[in-house]
Amino acid sequence: MIEVNKLDALRNSLLAAEFDEAEIEALANQMGVQTLHDGETLVVEGDERRTLFTVAAGGLSFFRVIGGAEEIIYHMHAGECVGARSFIDGVAYVFGLRAIGETSLLTLEPEAFEALVDTHPWIIYRVMRALFRVAHVNLTRTYLEGAELRNYLLKSGGRY
Repeated sequence: MIEVNKLDALRNSLLAAEFDEAEIEALANQMGVQTLHDGETLVVEGDERRTLFTVAAGGLSFFRVIGGAEEIIYHMHAGECVGARSFIDGVAYVFGLRAIGETSLLTLEPEAFEALVDTHPWIIYRVMRALFRVAHVNLTRTYLEGAELRNYLLKSGGRY
């Protein structure tokens, strides 16, 4: 089993990019830790779990089952977070998540996060900024991958 230092894991995450030490400690105190063995499934498509997950160690693969076959969509690494839409809006997962190797996750439940509103409003603000940045990076990556696929299919863009 992987031993996780929540402060170090949070310090090295995308979530706490703008935090000072006091904010890292305050948010870490609201977070839990979940460990997974290699190949263990965290969520499946359709799950309505509202937890925000940050990979502390190991990794996660995003997968979907299409036509009876499992397809890997993305491999997530330490420092990345997942579950923002479910965390914020309660939207069901549109993919599954499975551990790559021994994996440890920091977990944040909406109730624990909302408990910081009165005492640490800047943490709320900075976490929401971080989630927006993560969403924007994912959207940009998806757009670029789609453009590459279009260029390949249409034999355009000079590379094909």
